[in-house]
Amino acid sequence: MKKLAAVLVALIMAAGVVSCTPRPNDATPVAEDFLAALTTNDAESIAPLIDDSTTATEVINATYTGLQAEGATATLNQVEQDENMATASYTLQWQLPRERELTYDTQLTLTQVSGQWSVRWQPSLVHPALGAHQHLELRPVQAEPASVISSDGAELLKPGVAYRLLVNTEQMESSQSTARAISDALNAAHNDDRTVPQRDAAQLAEEISRAQGTYSVAMVPQAQGQRVKDALADVQGVVINEEAAMVNEDPSFAPDIMARVGGIVADELEGTNGWRVSIVNSEGAAYEDVEYHGPDPAPAVKISLDSKVQTAAEQALEPVAGQQAVIVAVRPSSGEILAIAQTQAADRDGNIGLMGQYPPGSVFKIVTAAAGLELQGQTPGSIVGCPGTQNIYGRIVTNYEGFALGNVPLEEAFARSCNTTFADMSTNLEPGELEKVGKQFGLGVDYNIPGLDTLTGSIPVGETPLERTEAGYGQGYDLASPFGLALVASTVANGQTPTPYLIEGQHTEVSEEVAPLSEETITNTRQMMRSVVTNGTASGMTAGGEIYGKTGEAEITGGSHAWFAGYRDDLAFATLVVLGGGSEAAVALTDSMLVNLDQANLPPGDAAHEPGGGLP
Repeated sequence: MKKLAAVLVALIMAAGVVSCTPRPNDATPVAEDFLAALTTNDAESIAPLIDDSTTATEVINATYTGLQAEGATATLNQVEQDENMATASYTLQWQLPRERELTYDTQLTLTQVSGQWSVRWQPSLVHPALGAHQHLELRPVQAEPASVISSDGAELLKPGVAYRLLVNTEQMESSQSTARAISDALNAAHNDDRTVPQRDAAQLAEEISRAQGTYSVAMVPQAQGQRVKDALADVQGVVINEEAAMVNEDPSFAPDIMARVGGIVADELEGTNGWRVSIVNSEGAAYEDVEYHGPDPAPAVKISLDSKVQTAAEQALEPVAGQQAVIVAVRPSSGEILAIAQTQAADRDGNIGLMGQYPPGSVFKIVTAAAGLELQGQTPGSIVGCPGTQNIYGRIVTNYEGFALGNVPLEEAFARSCNTTFADMSTNLEPGELEKVGKQFGLGVDYNIPGLDTLTGSIPVGETPLERTEAGYGQGYDLASPFGLALVASTVANGQTPTPYLIEGQHTEVSEEVAPLSEETITNTRQMMRSVVTNGTASGMTAGGEIYGKTGEAEITGGSHAWFAGYRDDLAFATLVVLGGGSEAAVALTDSMLVNLDQANLPPGDAAHEPGGGLP
């Protein structure tokens, strides 16, 4: 009994000792409170929980601001506690703009003094890689703008620098004097560099007189920016700033078209920016990225212009720079507009290659001949009259220098360009028939092409015999642009009129749908156009390959226009020399373009590229 009593006493005493041992003070609630304050950027709640609240709240607030944080959450994963020291591990997730997230694991340290836990300030509790006086910032990763490339892959527009010309309307002396100075400076630079925009002084004066604050006048290419800036240095209120812009790889390459293309496709070139989260010091300098998402660059925008064809056409026109001359080229199989080349003299009258309206002369006989084939049962072998002159309903029609062939096959009359033959053929058509056939070649159809303003031409209904007579050989009320006749040639090459376009992916609106000509008519028209080059009015061409064409001389008061339209392979063209006289001028320019193109397509090192070299 005494032993049992002793045991019971010992057990009771041991229990008393255990019950008197204090339980450890849990650090978890303090860690949870701090994380709640951290993720809400609650400075008042943070202050009593951390040993250096001033530094902590500065860094936390700078990170919130730098990340543009829309919210944050913290998940406490584990708390390891050893007497007066504890480590809390957690996952931080930041909600960033545009539904982006930044997630990572880190930890904080807690210490206990006199039974009170507090968080020890360390930059790593915000991010494990953060050091003293550093915070996190969200920064964009700029997507490099895409380029604009030609259909043959040459870079035409690329990211670069230009100068924006601005007017502070509150500081300028007067709208008239300011506008005149700007207009003069731009015009002077434009004379040396066609890519420099021009501004009419009167119109600009009106614009800036109505404007308030700073008004943007123009973008000046980098090459001429300093010149314009120097010219306007003393003009009060004028400011010129350098800024990023799309610039021409070759300023002389179709400058007007490239300027329009740049404006249309600007948004397509931007791409999507990426983003990064960087460790940044108090001065804003970034040390390293803790998160990186690269940009998504936009694909290059392709336009239909072919750099080799455009350059070949421009080079062909150089000898006639003082005359108004144009070459327009189209790819028949696709409708790609390959080249629009004009001399500076032509530029003075605007975009005559696409919009100019001129009598087409004998080039129009392509349409008349097709009407005879399609509607009158003619064939290339049909015997037709080709007198030197012919009186048709009172209109005396005369062949060039009055030549006469007598009765010959239609193909020969076409190759030798008998006015009398096609005037008679057209006269015998019904009113509206020639106009209808013209539209089957695209002539008289309107095309709304993004990036270009165009007019194909017009053909009279021909209510009177006289209208039909003159229309048959491209005189009277017939009108066409070089673009319109390039479509005529494209129709023959392709079998039907292609839908023309400039910018890949941009839709061209066509004013009306027209049924194509019969395959037989197209085949026979091709045969006759080939005869023009082999033994007709264009037989002197030297360029290689099978060339199909039709010459034309359109008489007007004071002279005549020289025309040539046709195709070779998958390249259709129309060449115009305004008041150029006989068609020989247009044929020579076209021949030169094709020779230039042949040379450009030769392998490097070929003899034709050497001085004195040439095509056989």
